Amino acid sequence: MRRCVSLTRPLRLVIGSERQDMPGWIRTDIEYLNILRPEDWARYFEPDTIDALLAEHVWEHLTVAEGIAASHLCFRYLRTGGRLRLAVPDGFHPDPTYLDCVRPGGTGSGADDHKVLYTHQTLRSALAAVGFEVELLEYFDAAGVHHARPWDPADGMIQRSARFDPRNAGGRLCYTSLLVDAYKPLASGKPCPNAC
Repeated sequence: MRRCVSLTRPLRLVIGSERQDMPGWIRTDIEYLNILRPEDWARYFEPDTIDALLAEHVWEHLTVAEGIAASHLCFRYLRTGGRLRLAVPDGFHPDPTYLDCVRPGGTGSGADDHKVLYTHQTLRSALAAVGFEVELLEYFDAAGVHHARPWDPADGMIQRSARFDPRNAGGRLCYTSLLVDAYKPLASGKPCPNAC
């Protein structure tokens, strides 16, 4: 991993990647980078050096406190203006079958290890508390209305999204994620591009 880090620019990491392979991105998994262990981060990176982080369906496997701790470490190691793109199951999805699959202890694959079901409000609040400026990309609101902004998959591909999940064929949103970009603010205090 050290070699990949030294040779890759811009420095972009996929956290909890399993088999997700994207050109120009370094794949990591818990055996190399446990996102809760400061010593793992320090082994490979200097603070303020990572350009982008991507985590698709990772944060729901952490408690709220662990999610905040991981967000703090991401914030520390991202460069100013850097981006953390997160996708998690959406707690405001209007389909009860979806919610039953993704809730903590739910019936879906991997849900037995889910610890939290975020909404756009709770995820935004947790990331903002760490210091991130948050842009909501795809989400359901409390009334069950889906919202989506344009986003570039080259900045971090999220397969389980309204745009790319094949289960959404035919226009019905069967499986979506709550998808956000969290930016480390510019040193000047000016908002980062696209942050809301």
